[in-house]
Amino acid sequence: MATTDRQATTLALAHALSAAERGLAVIPLSRTKLPALRSPHRAGPPAEPLSCHGECGRFGHGVHDASTDPARIRELFAAAPWATGYGIACGLPPHHLVGVDLDTKSETDSSAALRELALRHLFTIPPTVVVLTPSGGRHLWLTGPPDAVVPNSAGRLAPGIDIRGAGGYLVGPGSRTRHGVYTTAPGTSHLPPAPCPPALLRLLLPPPRPHPTPGTPATPDGRGLIHFVLAAHEGQRNTRLFWAACRAYENGIGPALLRLLLEAAQATGLTEREARTTIASAARMTGHRP
Repeated sequence: MATTDRQATTLALAHALSAAERGLAVIPLSRTKLPALRSPHRAGPPAEPLSCHGECGRFGHGVHDASTDPARIRELFAAAPWATGYGIACGLPPHHLVGVDLDTKSETDSSAALRELALRHLFTIPPTVVVLTPSGGRHLWLTGPPDAVVPNSAGRLAPGIDIRGAGGYLVGPGSRTRHGVYTTAPGTSHLPPAPCPPALLRLLLPPPRPHPTPGTPATPDGRGLIHFVLAAHEGQRNTRLFWAACRAYENGIGPALLRLLLEAAQATGLTEREARTTIASAARMTGHRP
């Protein structure tokens, strides 16, 4: 391993231990921003990695490995000497962290979209930790109440705004990725994560599911999502499938729509393996299982 990689790993571990001192559970990340430790179940049945959350006692379960224990964190990094960053698990006590990811990849101005939401729903983002991404985006750290489970979502709040909640993680400041280093915005590193404004929290929580009445279907119609996937051109197939799968799981129809989503994705040219991988990513992003 190159000296620079060893230095990046040492720095990542130091930053991760510092975050743990603040009560933030962490895991090692690779330069791709993905968990550095591969699943110990990767050679098993497709459903096995999703059903085990670390009960097997081995490392490699993504955010389920996250810990604030310095000894365990050192063990995690020792098992992944190629790690150059760390992820901070969201939704866990004591902070119940909620991350607002303002992306720059879409054509929409995500910061302006958040300001418009704030004006429309009468809330303000309080002073809080802000992490700057190498691509020019921002991560806002907020805290949620212990009795509310904020799900992950991608673009549901507004285009370019992703939410990291229960089952998700944020790339920690000081992490080095293939695109650059994540840094804390000036003047925010000393701040604690601020409470999420109630009006914003209401937008982040899924709407209560209505109880079906006799004679009505138990799940909403997903034909629009299927047509959305089928209309994908080359270069859009994974993106459209991921978006549709996220909406399906958020609306409680992911399992019921799984077969139709797979068939639609394959009709656009994706392989079954590619489609299953994308749908599984959407399920994890929204805090569900495919």
